[in-house]
Amino acid sequence: MTTTPLRDRASWKALEQHHAEIGGRHLRELFAEDPGRGERMCAEAAGLYLDYSKNRATDETMRLLVELARESELERRRDMMFRGERVNTSERRSVLHVALRMPKGASLVVEGVDVVAEVHEVLDRMAGFAQRVRSGEWKGHTGKPIKNIVNIGIGGSDLGPVMAYEALRHYSRRDLTFRFVSNVDSTDIVEATRDLFADETLFVVSSKTFGTSETLANAHSARDWLVGQLGTEEAVARHFVAVSTNAERVAEFGIDTANMFGFWDWVGGRYSMDSAIGLSTMVAIGPEHFREMLAGFHEMDEHFRTAPLGENLPVLMGLLAVWYVNFFGVQSIGVMPYEQYLKRFPAYLQQLTMESNGKHVTLDGEVVDYDTGPVYWGEPGTNGQHSFYQLIHQGTRLIPVDLIGFGASLNPLRDHHDLLMANVFAQAQALAFGKTEEEVRAEGTDPGVVPHRVMRGNRPTNVLLAQRLTPHLLGALVALYEHSVFTQGTIWGIDSFDQWGVELGKVLAAQITPELESPTDPDLTHDSSTNTLIRHYRALKQS
Repeated sequence: MTTTPLRDRASWKALEQHHAEIGGRHLRELFAEDPGRGERMCAEAAGLYLDYSKNRATDETMRLLVELARESELERRRDMMFRGERVNTSERRSVLHVALRMPKGASLVVEGVDVVAEVHEVLDRMAGFAQRVRSGEWKGHTGKPIKNIVNIGIGGSDLGPVMAYEALRHYSRRDLTFRFVSNVDSTDIVEATRDLFADETLFVVSSKTFGTSETLANAHSARDWLVGQLGTEEAVARHFVAVSTNAERVAEFGIDTANMFGFWDWVGGRYSMDSAIGLSTMVAIGPEHFREMLAGFHEMDEHFRTAPLGENLPVLMGLLAVWYVNFFGVQSIGVMPYEQYLKRFPAYLQQLTMESNGKHVTLDGEVVDYDTGPVYWGEPGTNGQHSFYQLIHQGTRLIPVDLIGFGASLNPLRDHHDLLMANVFAQAQALAFGKTEEEVRAEGTDPGVVPHRVMRGNRPTNVLLAQRLTPHLLGALVALYEHSVFTQGTIWGIDSFDQWGVELGKVLAAQITPELESPTDPDLTHDSSTNTLIRHYRALKQS
């Protein structure tokens, strides 16, 4: 990694000067001076078309941002990741989610092991299992085929599978029911199983160490529910499978380790939906569609790995995020899919982006003196337009937005899809150009209302278009954001692949739990607020 601090790099200083010159310019001016920017400021790869012309940027902006990427050694660090070098420095691990989607026959040898061969061995086992469940060959304890699959996990072990299932529901088996449990709140597991029959239900317990407290709490409650209905511990082996690497704990739980599907320490949780963590996804959509999704991932991987930086979709989106966060003071970025099947995609991106780049020190452990990871959030269109778009249009905060749309609906009905997509283009146009005071007055608006109807515009958007939502396209879309996150993290000089920030709360919760459960008043040694809250909770619990 370059040793020159970020803010001392020549390209950074050039961008500071450039921002001082154009930061206040309006998109109306930029389009008036450069009418062809809409045709020129675009890029395409893996079935995705990106229009980035409605950003507060010029060709010179993009040239300087690409130079920043080069000066930050993005290409070198990208190549290190693809070679399997230990770019996760704080955990001294390789980062090889890209190996999860390399085609059979490819090879990537890391520390003497061909990881691609190992990946496909697991994929083949997953495919065999998925086919047995889907065909009815896999029978539960009483001899009935499985009709219900409940995925138990948390974080990437939940967000990936549930997002992928919802996104690809069109391709799923409709005679199978899929549920997803993650919250340690008992309501989650109770509601997920309330209307199911145990003799037709299969639980997929996803935990790398088989020690994640929330996942294990839910798994044990699911086990109690199953045994309570079927009356024997022997039933567990036919109704539970594990996605884990800890065979001893899996066996102790009662799961046959022949039905354990493993993955590797170079797979981060938020990058794992295309590993064995996606077992429930594969059961839902079938092995062939799952492999199509992997092919979409791989196509975007190859684009990111080989395309020139100035034509590289993940690089362009990552650099624009850096431009807004560090030069405009942007705190959040919206992602609005105009596709109901992608309703969980923004929630998935929240973990991918914020767990990756929510860091306050560099790879060398130095405290940063600039902003890093913005808040990513969103909801499907057009729902958001009747909710929070008001703030984006007329609020005081600048919020760049990614709008995602498709050329065709998977469920065509009357003129619904044209209405939906008209809103994509209209929102991008309205956010960019707004409505001036003169335009409002020309409509004959009451003078007292004019200020309320003015929209300043100059709100940036990326518009992503694809033909239709397919497994291949979903893979490409997820990989696009994965590599955009990597681009941002590389510029900021941070480790996008560790997540130490989630650990402290877990450690403290483990200390507090016995104090909540103690039959006698515990000797509390926390701060006065925490001690008071614990006592108040114990009183509520006992009343």
